[in-house]
Amino acid sequence: MNDETPVMTSHRPYLLRALYEWIADNEMTPHLLVDATRSGVQVPLHAVSEGRIVLNVAQQAVSGLEMTNELIRFSARFGGVSQSISVPTHAVVAIYARETGQGMVLPEETGEEAGAGDNAPAPSAAGGTPRPALSAVPSDTSSTEDREGNGHDPGPDGDGTDPGPRRGGHLRVVK
Repeated sequence: MNDETPVMTSHRPYLLRALYEWIADNEMTPHLLVDATRSGVQVPLHAVSEGRIVLNVAQQAVSGLEMTNELIRFSARFGGVSQSISVPTHAVVAIYARETGQGMVLPEETGEEAGAGDNAPAPSAAGGTPRPALSAVPSDTSSTEDREGNGHDPGPDGDGTDPGPRRGGHLRVVK
C-alpha cells in the first residue's frame, strides 16, 4: 500500500450543486452568500454590502445558470438591468433556502483547496497573499423598478433601497 495520501479536488462545488438541487426540489428559493472580496467575483458593486452579497439563484430569478467545479455563472436583473454574474466556487460562503434558512455554511478552504482547484500552494503563514480588490460589473443604479424575482435579495444587506419588512436573520456565523 502507498504511504502518500491521494490529493482530491475540492468538495465545495459538489456540495453547492447538491444543496441547490435539494432546495429547489423542496420548492424553496436557493440563495448564495458570497464573499465579494475574493478574486474572480464579478457582481454589481452597488449590491455589495460589507464585502458580501446575497444572490437569489432560483431558476425563475436567473437565466443561463451554470455551476461547474470552478465557477457559478448566470445572468440576473439588478434594478431592472440584466447583469452577467460570475462567482468562483471558493468565494461562496453559504447556500440556504430563503424561506427557512436551512442550508450550509461552507468551511474555509485551506491549502490546495484555497487555490480554487488549481493546485496552487497555500500562502505562507508569515507573508500571506493579500486579497485583491473588488471586481464590479457596470450597472445602472438609477432604476427603481420592482426587485421581485431578480438575482439579488435586497434584504438586510441590501443596496440602500427599502426592502420592506424584515424577515429575520437566516444565518449566524459562529467563530
